[in-house]
Amino acid sequence: MTDPDPLGSRTIVIAGLGLMGGSLALALRGRCRRILAVDPDPGTRRLALANGVVDEIEAEPAGLLPKADLIVLAAPVRACLDLLDRLPDLHPASPVVMDLASTKGEITAGYRRLPERFDPLPAHPMCGKENGGLEHAEAGLFEGAVFVFTRLPRTSPTARRLGEQIAAAVGATPLWLSPEDHDARVARTSHVPYLLAAALTAATPAAAAPLIGPGFRSAARLAGSDPAMIGGVLFTNREEIGSALADLRAELEALAALVAGGDETALLAALAAVSRKYGSLLEAAGPGRPA
Repeated sequence: MTDPDPLGSRTIVIAGLGLMGGSLALALRGRCRRILAVDPDPGTRRLALANGVVDEIEAEPAGLLPKADLIVLAAPVRACLDLLDRLPDLHPASPVVMDLASTKGEITAGYRRLPERFDPLPAHPMCGKENGGLEHAEAGLFEGAVFVFTRLPRTSPTARRLGEQIAAAVGATPLWLSPEDHDARVARTSHVPYLLAAALTAATPAAAAPLIGPGFRSAARLAGSDPAMIGGVLFTNREEIGSALADLRAELEALAALVAGGDETALLAALAAVSRKYGSLLEAAGPGRPA
């Protein structure tokens, strides 16, 4: 018999109660049976209980994971990979397993190693902040965002329906992609923008600090991201990031040649073309969340 409300009847265990996991817990409060969490940080556990973010929280997964019929891996990507490898020993039944990791190639390989009793639902909500941690979590983080899901051959119709319900519950738009398409696209829209912000910051001398205004702040904002978190993302999407950086390098060299060449007409024509493309990209992306 088909479960008419797979989300409302679920006990969810979120592994990792930082920005993404905490925001998901806040957004799903009252929309599922129970929300439990696992996080190794004692400060996060105290904050979660004090603010009623979850019903229960523990430091280790062994106590709470067996209670879940939906497991959400919301830790950094390498911690997600470690948890995927440990799941067969931590959960005796057949839960749906979803992750929020920013790359999908290695994650989906981890899902394929799970016993058949696990129902995989790889996911990645396209939202976030440069500041992590539960203290920055908010229930509205996902509103207006695209929530990417990857359907593996063994992903059940129930898991697919559950993913759609989760996206609707948090105000996001679901988008189903292959792992390869996902990683190729986010290399250009998320991972390389971080590296570009990092390079801009590294190349800016301290003497320029008094002249920093909105342009630099918006362009370099991602450089404030947690290096430990972003490092795992970058190293699990190296091939696609390398390809995207090669494209970016070619565009920068072309612009540098135009600036050095002194042909103002040619430079303005190139910048006008870029401005038109920027507009068309934003139009295709939709309103999304404000930066």
